[in-house]
Amino acid sequence: MRPIILRGNLVSLGVLLREDLSQVWMWYNDRDVRRYLSFPEEIFFYEDELEWYEALRREKKHEKVFAIIENSSRSLVGLVGLHKIDFHNGHAELGYFIGKEYWGRGYASEAVSLAVRYAFEWLNLRKVYAHVYEINGASIRILEKNGFKLAGRWRKHQYVPGEGFVDVLCYELFREP
Repeated sequence: MRPIILRGNLVSLGVLLREDLSQVWMWYNDRDVRRYLSFPEEIFFYEDELEWYEALRREKKHEKVFAIIENSSRSLVGLVGLHKIDFHNGHAELGYFIGKEYWGRGYASEAVSLAVRYAFEWLNLRKVYAHVYEINGASIRILEKNGFKLAGRWRKHQYVPGEGFVDVLCYELFREP
């Protein structure tokens, strides 16, 4: 049984479980999933996932990573996280991915909405920000659909295999006053 933190229509945010790591490990090593994530060239060993999970447990004050659970099947479909949580300045960085077999179903958009709600209502943050590669149109649409605004651009900042150096777009969303 997995504790559910926030429930949406399509997906819910649940506690990430140790038994989820084998699926996460498979997704992290899928070049299609990895392509637009940080360090797309990286190869992950299963032991890396175990260490990452333990680090999350130790750093849970500054890192909140949720399992994205499809409501109808209760399947793990991806992860969404609030990273570098800074309570003094009231902000966190948003990151997310969906397993390739679940793309195009609206899961990421709803998961982002739930994560933002958690950031504003439960953590009392004032701002959530995200970085996205200019060539990742799907992720840009997800952020904009959730009210994020383009705040800046780092030109030719990140190397993406098969694409070369691409711009990194900086998006932000402020809590309503």
